[in-house]
Amino acid sequence: MLEEWTSLGKPLHRLTEKEKKKQYFIDALTERYRVDYDKVQPIPYIKDRLYCVDRVYVEGGFEFMANEQDTRGSGPWERLESYTSVISDQRIQSVRRIIEGEPGYGKTTMTLQLAYDWCNRVEGSPMRDVEVLIILRMRQLSGIRSIYRAIEVYLLGSDSRVKEADIAAIIRESKSAVVILDGYDEYPDQHSRRETDVQRILKLDLFANTPVILTTRYLPDYLVPITKRVRLTGFDEIARDEYIRKAVVGEDKIALSSIKARLKENPVLDDLCQVPLIFVMFAHIAHENQDFQNFKSVTEFSQFMIRCFHEHLKNKSKSMNTVRYSIDENDHAALDKLAFSAISQENQQITWSREDMYKQLGHDFYTTYLALGTFVEEEVVSYESSSKVEVKFYHKLFCEWYAAHHIVYILSERGQNMSLDDLFRHMKPEDLQYVYRFACGLNRNVGRSIIRYLMRSPELSLQFRILCLLERSGDVEGILSDVRTLCSGTVTIQRGDNRLLQRSAVQLLDIAAKHGILISRLHLDQCFAKYDATNACIVLKSDLRLNNLKTVKVLRVTGRIRETVSDSKGIEMTREELIGLFLTYGTLKEIRFEGREFQLPHSLPAEMIPPTLKTRNSIFSYENRRGMIHQLNWDDGQWQTSTGGPSLRIPQEELDQQWALKELARLSTDEIPVSCLHLDRCFSKFEVTNACIILTSGLRLTNLKTVKVLHVEGFMGDGTIPSRIEVTREELLGLLQTCKMLEGIRFEGLEYLLPLSITAEMIPPTLKTRNIKVSYEDRRGTIHQLNWDDGQWQTTTNEPALRIPQEELDQQWALEELARLSTDRIPVSCLHLDRCFSKFDVTNACIVLTSGLRVTNLKTMKVLHVGGFTGTGTIPSRIEVTREELLGLLQTCETLEEIRFDGLEYLLPLSIPAERMPPTLKTRNIMVSYERYRKHGVVHQLNWDNDQWQHQITADGSVVVYIFQEELHQQWGKKELAVLSTAGVSISRLYLDISFSNITDDAQSIILTSGCTIPVLHTVRQLRIRYADVDLEVFHRILAYTMACAEITELK
Repeated sequence: MLEEWTSLGKPLHRLTEKEKKKQYFIDALTERYRVDYDKVQPIPYIKDRLYCVDRVYVEGGFEFMANEQDTRGSGPWERLESYTSVISDQRIQSVRRIIEGEPGYGKTTMTLQLAYDWCNRVEGSPMRDVEVLIILRMRQLSGIRSIYRAIEVYLLGSDSRVKEADIAAIIRESKSAVVILDGYDEYPDQHSRRETDVQRILKLDLFANTPVILTTRYLPDYLVPITKRVRLTGFDEIARDEYIRKAVVGEDKIALSSIKARLKENPVLDDLCQVPLIFVMFAHIAHENQDFQNFKSVTEFSQFMIRCFHEHLKNKSKSMNTVRYSIDENDHAALDKLAFSAISQENQQITWSREDMYKQLGHDFYTTYLALGTFVEEEVVSYESSSKVEVKFYHKLFCEWYAAHHIVYILSERGQNMSLDDLFRHMKPEDLQYVYRFACGLNRNVGRSIIRYLMRSPELSLQFRILCLLERSGDVEGILSDVRTLCSGTVTIQRGDNRLLQRSAVQLLDIAAKHGILISRLHLDQCFAKYDATNACIVLKSDLRLNNLKTVKVLRVTGRIRETVSDSKGIEMTREELIGLFLTYGTLKEIRFEGREFQLPHSLPAEMIPPTLKTRNSIFSYENRRGMIHQLNWDDGQWQTSTGGPSLRIPQEELDQQWALKELARLSTDEIPVSCLHLDRCFSKFEVTNACIILTSGLRLTNLKTVKVLHVEGFMGDGTIPSRIEVTREELLGLLQTCKMLEGIRFEGLEYLLPLSITAEMIPPTLKTRNIKVSYEDRRGTIHQLNWDDGQWQTTTNEPALRIPQEELDQQWALEELARLSTDRIPVSCLHLDRCFSKFDVTNACIVLTSGLRVTNLKTMKVLHVGGFTGTGTIPSRIEVTREELLGLLQTCETLEEIRFDGLEYLLPLSIPAERMPPTLKTRNIMVSYERYRKHGVVHQLNWDNDQWQHQITADGSVVVYIFQEELHQQWGKKELAVLSTAGVSISRLYLDISFSNITDDAQSIILTSGCTIPVLHTVRQLRIRYADVDLEVFHRILAYTMACAEITELK
């Protein structure tokens, strides 16, 4: 007889009771998710055809935000390969991830596909390796006190033998768990004043080590810095074709071509169908309905779609043995009011009871719209464990459609007497864009009022206002004044915008051109692909074309701010294209390109320049990443900088390098000064023997005699650090002597290693008299300039600040600079030791770094900042700073005014006895401060009068307190807890890491491993104990201790 094996890798009869509960839990989740993913309904009214998600799911586009410095930033966004990348891609590995998507972009469908992969252990899917998957619909989490209770009720059922405590233990102890919270925008308690479990999850106070994925239309108010953002970008043509084949026509190529042809005949609909929900409905309707029309707006398509739903239901009811429906499709005022009421309140209503629907809409009306597919019924277990039927709209898009009708009714009836501020008070456009667009499209006069209202809201994007404006597409004359208002500023088309948003801007440009409306400035932000000389138009990366820019005065084209390997191929613009661009758009006064990715022609031969361009005297300029502006001189076709004379950039690509070398040779032959020669990540070395620069391609740069400024740019922090390039003293001096007209040379980049100094006897007298400016900018933006008198490097500030990082090579640079400043008695305003402090060597009066290097030149420092663990990554080993070390450090730094230690790894003495305190230190009154961890919310400052630490509370909200195993650390932790508790500061988490020993018999104090005790604290909300071996009796006392702490809601 074969043994029954479980997903835990053991036969069922060999599982422990604990493992059996875990297996039951996993099996129950699997069964629950199967019910959900097996009943996908692609189009509302087709209820007799439900699909498994894997049969109809088609991947759209995915991007993640690559800007790690600003979680709420606008980009840049980079492509992800697949929906599985949300789980597996190393670039977005974090315990907090957010998936953003506009309405209908498939956020929930994607979670169902992930559930399918997990339940079926799909080969190649990262979900195969996830032991426990939790998916909760956030609209169901109203008023929950425990997330574990919600899992028990909504996913397992009230009769489950796995209870809250079991669930918490299973998630905590599982080898890998993933939690997906679907639909934050539908979460009823997102603005609750009382802290909820969901808010605690977002703040890392709950599930701190468990990956949590949140799907939403918009960002929550609070995000932890480690949050990674992913967004859905919708369907491209490949995805559309795949869906039609999978879910609509199968392998019928004729039917496939027919549906695609209808889409291509309808450009506006083609763009709308980037939204997966709209495309899915279009595909099914187009396949079943031959009477298809052209649409100019999403309002027109929605009207057609709703009409198709009603026609389908009428045709179906004519069949024998079916229910007859006789509701007038134009009479839905009660539904309009219900929908408006749902979305116009601060906490939007998502679901209703069936009985409430009967009461508000009437039985016949409700059953008709249920049959239409407008509503969906769902049997759910309530939080109180009773079963009930909930009703919701098939999609929020339908709710917004009917709510827009009510808005039109209100504004038509009350007109000028209605305040739009009051009407739209709780209706955020970023959440409810379609209700605004529908209202503008349903009624011309109402649309005019709403657009005027939106024009007064500068925080709204231009694209959103354009979308609303274009819903009134049949009323061009009525919108011209609004078009003038929009065109008076800058019209921007961005790379991050979908095709629909980009086309809306293109339509605005077309309307302006046709009616002679001046456009002050057009900004193409990271979306310019090329200029098509054949068809005389600009092509965007989305393949949209700008055919009509005849009223644009200034065109600004910006490229990528940050580059990756995939961006290495630039955008080349030939001489012919550049001239054609100006000739095509005759009113352009200025064109400006900004960004490294653009490869512009190095010059224009004079005979190529039409006389009309010379007389127009339009401005054509290019700004590189350093802010240097190169402007084309129409008289000779050369680039000039603000210093005068042509400038040249030599990029990484060999073909472009050959072009540039030819141009440089011509300028050198004609003895034309080159104002700036920019070597863009292509410098390899200077060959002293042949007096030439070798490029990374192997090409040689020999014509250097007329170069005035040489800019050698390298790696500045994006991508993989390249191999180091050492520039020796001989190479640097040889390069300076070869460039006869050189006035300045500048190196920028981590790969360049310049000599730490040049001995005086090596410097030729001619170089001293020429006084060439030689500078080097490091990764921190500090500029070092060579002093020809002593051959040393100087910084550009009177009182320079220095940072010593973790990398040994950079440390050597900083130490050399510090030695020079100390020798010259130049004050150092701040010396920042960035996670590199190891100890202070009292015997030799020096700081020892983690690399082993020693900092000896400390006598001119004003401020010393010893920075440590900031809250990301692994907490390092502790570093104890003894009394002797601290006092020795203060005495060694003769000009020191302040010293500050930041970091959990540093352990400073609890006090300094008066007899150990030198009188000179008391009179100097140096400010000594210690902040163990910013999230602790306490700064300790040494009081020289009583030799004790004083405490300043810096927290403006709840704080986290860590206590580790070292005795000194535990004493500091006890001190901070006392300070915070006395001040009444809320402690969101007390974390005892290998520091818990026992608890007193009366359960009133925790005993730490050092013997320190922590009494009952009334401001702690979560107690977390790591690596503690406790028996049942001690565990019961711990529970009693937590009960005595009035605010504790979680023990882990």
